[in-house]
Amino acid sequence: MSRYICIHGHFYQPPRENPWLEEVELQDSSFPYHDWNQRITAECYAPNAASRILDASGRLSDIVNNYSKISFNFGPTLLSWMERHTPAVYRTIIDADRESRETFSGHGSALAQVYNHVIMPLASPRDKRTQIVWGIRDFEYRFGRKPEGMWLAETAVDLETLEALAENGIRFTILAPRQAGRVRSPGKRWRDVSGGRVDPKQPYRCNLPSGSSIDLFFYDGPISQDIAFNNLLASGERFAGRLLGAFTDTHGQNQLVHIATDGETYGHHHRHGDMALAYCIRHIESNNLAKVTVYGEYLEKFPPTQEAEILENTSWSCAHGVERWRQDCGCNTGGGEWTQAWRPPLRRALDWLRDNLEAVYERELSPYMGDPWKARDEYINVILDRSEDNVRSFLRYNGAEGLARSDEVKILCLLETQRHAMLMYTSCGWFFDEISGLEATQALRYAARAIQLCEKAGGVSFESGFIERLQAAPSNVPEFGTGAQIYERLVRPAMVDLLRVGAHYAVSSLFKDYEETATVYSYTIKRERHERREAGRQKLATGRASIRSNITWDERASSFAVLHLGDHNLVGGVRDYIGEEAFAQVTGEIGDAFERSDLPEIIRLMDKHFDSHNYSLWHLFKDEQRYVFDRIMGSALEEIEGSFRRIYDHHYPIMQVMRELRIPLPRALATPAEYTINANLRRLLESAEPELEQLQAIVGEIRKWGFAGEKTTIGFIASQKIDEMMERLSRHPEDLGLLKTIEGMLKILKAPALELDLMRAQHLHFQIARRHYISMRETAESGDAAAEEWVERFDDLGTYLQVRSA
Repeated sequence: MSRYICIHGHFYQPPRENPWLEEVELQDSSFPYHDWNQRITAECYAPNAASRILDASGRLSDIVNNYSKISFNFGPTLLSWMERHTPAVYRTIIDADRESRETFSGHGSALAQVYNHVIMPLASPRDKRTQIVWGIRDFEYRFGRKPEGMWLAETAVDLETLEALAENGIRFTILAPRQAGRVRSPGKRWRDVSGGRVDPKQPYRCNLPSGSSIDLFFYDGPISQDIAFNNLLASGERFAGRLLGAFTDTHGQNQLVHIATDGETYGHHHRHGDMALAYCIRHIESNNLAKVTVYGEYLEKFPPTQEAEILENTSWSCAHGVERWRQDCGCNTGGGEWTQAWRPPLRRALDWLRDNLEAVYERELSPYMGDPWKARDEYINVILDRSEDNVRSFLRYNGAEGLARSDEVKILCLLETQRHAMLMYTSCGWFFDEISGLEATQALRYAARAIQLCEKAGGVSFESGFIERLQAAPSNVPEFGTGAQIYERLVRPAMVDLLRVGAHYAVSSLFKDYEETATVYSYTIKRERHERREAGRQKLATGRASIRSNITWDERASSFAVLHLGDHNLVGGVRDYIGEEAFAQVTGEIGDAFERSDLPEIIRLMDKHFDSHNYSLWHLFKDEQRYVFDRIMGSALEEIEGSFRRIYDHHYPIMQVMRELRIPLPRALATPAEYTINANLRRLLESAEPELEQLQAIVGEIRKWGFAGEKTTIGFIASQKIDEMMERLSRHPEDLGLLKTIEGMLKILKAPALELDLMRAQHLHFQIARRHYISMRETAESGDAAAEEWVERFDDLGTYLQVRSA
């Protein structure tokens, strides 16, 4: 077959972890999910791992793993998050690469990516190398093989980057058509193909100044644009037709039609885009319209016959080359009259900081490790496995064995300065419109963490010089002024040290019970002593604990006292542990004052003994802060609900009369009624086994009064409940009672038109059908009444889920 098709998805999210906690904190903008990584996983990454193909009647007829059929890359920092938080989806992605090797002549569908999405032409030579080395090592750790190709962030390229790729064994990369400069047959004259005029239907060899070479694929720009921006994914068949229409009559010559887009296009940016992708591939393969392939397989079969030269310092998302990441070039995401004049000074400030951090790093690490930059390249092995045995193996391998704990801490802090110094260059920091936005602020937080680590390990602080340079970065938001003020208002308050972690532990210990040894984000806290007293609404916690960073091994013993006065009124103090005698005296005095209910004295003692290290509810990390506020607000919400319920119950008869007379309900009655009915529905759906009669009655009330209901929140809860019950049915498919309950729930919940996500439930139904349906049907045909009812109910459930049973 001379016609080949390759679809590449670049799956990536910017690293969103709090640099001090190493975890993504609660992001309210992603509601009803915890954070954007979780939301996009639910909308895109998980659906592509189990994408649904529908039959002519719109019912699910098959489920496929799109990753095993396309070329793809995942950002290493995103895969690291997925490995911890969505292990089932993560494993499906890894498995897809293994499966694809069986399909594509031993070539896997996965490509590597430069580690944290740095714009490579703007990176220093050292950072270029480390980004590639870390990207390769991360890929090998996850996929169990060496990568053939590597994705460059924003496809930004220069010759130095291509040299570094080739030097590290990367065979090819993918570029946009406008990044091609000239092409030729070997030994022939060059042809100018700038402006996107390159023929994308073949690979090209790029001969490099060093004498090495790398192969290039320039993707089809118009089709890729139509997928991303022109609704091509509305129909899988139309998508396939667009790809097939790109082939030309070449009298049997081999042609490769290939595209590249953000992977999030298939499900997040375009709802059900994963299904269009799955159907497109199925349509092409089942009708033998072209051979679906991946880049490595195509290169093996058809090596390049043409040479190409690139246009240096270009990318796929900036018409001005790579200026979007260092200049106010006019590229933005639509911020109206806003300018991006902040970009150049932000880049200059970070470059200044990087250079100073590198000087300290090299000076301070050299006495411990002969080659600090080789050690930095190898530090990825620690990032991938932070177990103590592995870290000691790394130290031993690099000549740093048998050191004092303080030296080990210093070495790890220095290496962490370099990790954060690269993270602060993640491309998203410049991509958007405003320096106070989440992405640019995240870059500043990485910078702040690097500064903090450098001060601890090297004894020098670059914070004042960094802030001074940020004053030249103007914000478009008047209240922020410049990058310097943004640093002070949005970055400095987020900074964490071991005492702050101790304060978090102390405050949250009033509301939750910790084990003797507890993990709090990237810290281990060992409780040495803890005492909690209560007097009505007031609570007092005193104790001492050892706090250890699992990243740098830095450790600190602390003592604390925290007083909760009720509601959000809370005051506490944390300080370095001052010895058993002094600790006993302090906690004794505070405890005696609490027993006397002498609140002014407690506060005076805290001010006296904890000096300036005072903390409140505001010093909790975001997730626990929300947890505590929910606990505090719980009684208030119960009181509000009780009042609303009394109004609803008391005035229900007159509301009924008003409804019959078609008199609109006054807001004073409608609001309590709607709140109460929604609370009833939410509570029922969160119960272990929802009663169908109650569910029917509540839904009937919603329809009766015409309330919109909390469709997003309740739809989310209902979807989770259905998934949970389907998981149980998958484990016990013979449970007819459970099957009836699920079918009944779906039948009832269709009425209020909730925003249900039934993808997981459909998948589970499909699996149960493949394992049990035929045998149950055969049993039913033999006259077994229970089996007959099971088949009938399972078919009905399939109707509600839009899944074909067999």
